[in-house]
Amino acid sequence: QVQLVESGGGLVQPGGSLRLSCAASGNIFSTDVMGWYRQAAGKQRELVAQIDSGGSTYYDNSVKGRFTISRDNAKNTVSLQSSSLKPEDTAVYFCNVWRRLIDGSNVKFWGQGTQVTVSS
Repeated sequence: QVQLVESGGGLVQPGGSLRLSCAASGNIFSTDVMGWYRQAAGKQRELVAQIDSGGSTYYDNSVKGRFTISRDNAKNTVSLQSSSLKPEDTAVYFCNVWRRLIDGSNVKFWGQGTQVTVSS
């Protein structure tokens, strides 16, 4: 099992920056992909960014050039540095670990979420 705890959410003005952090406890494997999702009120949860243990990243088009995901494999942490924040970035942000199982299926672990509100 994996437990994920996020921190760093809050209220920020448009154009501002925020750093989200996520600490994972339990076994994190080198094949696990860590990432961040977000869910705005009344909308589906969506993938924001992902990173594998080798440092390869994926970003949703809506955050490219504004958000940076990073991972510390030794500490089992993943962070999301956001800048040039927009009101539409307002959402609950969830830390995630995606794991492929030996039978080819996959499992996702989730944090409890942290609220990010972008407003003046």
